[in-house]
Amino acid sequence: MITILPLAPEHQPVIDSLLDDRFGPARRNRTAYRLRDRADVLGDFSFVAMDGDTLVGSLQCWPIRLKSVGGARLPMILLGPVAVAASREGQGIASALMRTSLAALDAADSPPVLLIGDAPFYGRFGFSAAATRHWELPGPVDHDRLLLRGPTTGLPRIAWVEAAASGNPPRTAKVA
Repeated sequence: MITILPLAPEHQPVIDSLLDDRFGPARRNRTAYRLRDRADVLGDFSFVAMDGDTLVGSLQCWPIRLKSVGGARLPMILLGPVAVAASREGQGIASALMRTSLAALDAADSPPVLLIGDAPFYGRFGFSAAATRHWELPGPVDHDRLLLRGPTTGLPRIAWVEAAASGNPPRTAKVA
């Protein structure tokens, strides 16, 4: 029986092993990791999937910002990585983690949520690449995989996605 629990500090070593197993040690070279550098995970929105005492999945969220050409910085949340143990794929664990995290984000009236991932999977949770086509990141990105969920009214068409300072979690910003 799978239980979804809030991420706790003691989970981190096992999560790191899971991420290495699923994405390889070179995962730290990916663009998303540049956005996570020096940031603290947002514990209210990050979860693990447990089968008894065994961690079989994880989902983490991080503070980021969207910087407009004019210099305005809007808070956002970066969702990911989402990982499930290879032996547990196809059992709905990633979907359960997504539903739990998104419910927590929605309950907190969070700023828009961004991720880099597969549109066929994440699209069913309301993510789309429609608003992100002209956004730049601190590294290469396939813009078909740069997916956003949340209100897009008032978001800049051209912008820079950047890391947010650690210790300053994003606050809800109503974008006019």
